[in-house]
Amino acid sequence: MEIILKKDVENLGLEFDTVNVKPGYARNFLIPQGFALLATPKNKAALEATLEARKEEEAKLIAAANGVVEQLKKTSITIPAKVGAGDKLFGSINNADLAEALGKAGVSVDKKYIKIPGNTIKRTGKFSALIRLHRNVEYNYEFDIVSDAPVEAPAPKKEEAKTEEA
Repeated sequence: MEIILKKDVENLGLEFDTVNVKPGYARNFLIPQGFALLATPKNKAALEATLEARKEEEAKLIAAANGVVEQLKKTSITIPAKVGAGDKLFGSINNADLAEALGKAGVSVDKKYIKIPGNTIKRTGKFSALIRLHRNVEYNYEFDIVSDAPVEAPAPKKEEAKTEEA
């Protein structure tokens, strides 16, 4: 069933997007909650008229989104996390953690605009997330997850053992 979103819906789309959903989801949740309209020819024409009237505002929103993308290109994020055996994390890293790390770096991105493949990350390494700032502006952001434990050098312990033997 094709619908037009009246509000941003997480994991579905942004305001004024036309998306396909299952009929029950549209009839029982989206339409009664006021999140969507049926995509009838009349509603599609009204959407086009609305988008035409908002063209200047849309241009400003796209320019702001492109400005955020430029900030993201200049920003490198490394998220420290507790690590267990090997490279497995205690817990996980999700879009809220990435949004918080970006906020600390000076780039304001709401967590609902960040999509991490698989929704959570449970290992250390290099990862990417899709940041959708506008229906026409998306950016694939690369970031690292590292262990927060300090690296211990085992060499001094061996030297102490040699001094005790002598």
